[in-house]
Amino acid sequence: MVRLRGATVVCPEGLVTDAALVIDDGRIAGIGPGTGASGHDIACDGGWIVPGFIDTHIHGVHGMDVLADAAAGAVAAVAARLPRYGVTGFLPTSVACSPDDLAIFLAAVGAAAADGPAGGARVLGAHLESNFISAGFKGAQPARCLRLPPAPGEALERDGAFTGAAILATIDAHRGAVRIVTLAPELPRALDLVTRLTGRGHRVSLGHSGATYDEAQAAIAAGACHATHLFNRMPPLAHRAPGLAGAVLAADGVTCEIVADGYHVHPAMMRVAIRAKGRGGVAAITDAAAVAGLPPGATARLGDATIRVGAHCAELADGTIAGSITTMDAAFRLLVTAVGLSVVDAAHLTATTPAAAAGRPDLGRLAVGHPADLVVLDAGFRVRQTWVAGRCVWNSEGGGAVSPAEVRS
Repeated sequence: MVRLRGATVVCPEGLVTDAALVIDDGRIAGIGPGTGASGHDIACDGGWIVPGFIDTHIHGVHGMDVLADAAAGAVAAVAARLPRYGVTGFLPTSVACSPDDLAIFLAAVGAAAADGPAGGARVLGAHLESNFISAGFKGAQPARCLRLPPAPGEALERDGAFTGAAILATIDAHRGAVRIVTLAPELPRALDLVTRLTGRGHRVSLGHSGATYDEAQAAIAAGACHATHLFNRMPPLAHRAPGLAGAVLAADGVTCEIVADGYHVHPAMMRVAIRAKGRGGVAAITDAAAVAGLPPGATARLGDATIRVGAHCAELADGTIAGSITTMDAAFRLLVTAVGLSVVDAAHLTATTPAAAAGRPDLGRLAVGHPADLVVLDAGFRVRQTWVAGRCVWNSEGGGAVSPAEVRS
């Protein structure tokens, strides 16, 4: 049993000040006032205890891309590095790719998810920014890998190239590893694909799309309940043509991702979206590319493309935005400072809402009986410790894990 004491604990219903949070057997055993010491106390005076951050859209960090480097163990390596940024769970995210590369990636995600946290962040399934997106809104996605949703009876290969049927067959073969699939609803047969994917337990997300308002509404009616990086890689919101962004903002049952780096979406527009959707309808994401955490000018991969650290984001050689360079702890600070959210609401956007989107509503909240996945922040909202399943897997003072036997008051 370990007790974290003296901090403000951020619970779903509000703040518990000068509190103690008790961890026992990997779960939260108690939350309440009190600063008296015991044998396994950790002093968190003046700090904050928030639910562990969950990133539903991240391609990599520290030079590792979860798709391009999947065969080299990148999924597990990224999981090991994310706790320093307060992340306790994430969805490794792919870009459009070949069926063979997708199979390698999904096998790695499935294996890492089955292994459990093992000293790093939980792998909660894959997010596929899939082959079924619009060529006009592909961004940094490889055009040669884009495909239309398959027709009934479509072959796996045509004229020496893989088809949409081959991608769907790969997804089906690794069904348990896939959580979210991003697609463009205006493509031919896209609504049938939405129905098929949701029927197999996947969460369909609308994005990289030029869909009209009506096309987006039709996809939502068919079962789509998520939106990939709202405002980015979709037509701008207009009062006579609300488009995909307008449909997502107007739909109560759709959770929208927002890249919370202050560059992809202006803080003022973030406030607009949050007011429209409520804290339960917005998931803050990083959309971090493999160059996140590297110095300016450093390069890495996004799929099979070379990207670099630009002034504000990750970029292709021609300057095309290729994801962000932010981290979830920075996203939390931005929400509290530039966006002006309360700490409770910021915790919802970075933990509670994304946990639900990831299919793990038991995570992302600090409550008795729930897994002890949490972050200890200092007064300036910087990560001091990260705990996963009741184990300290990141300690800013030492950089590594802390076992109960090592705890000092």
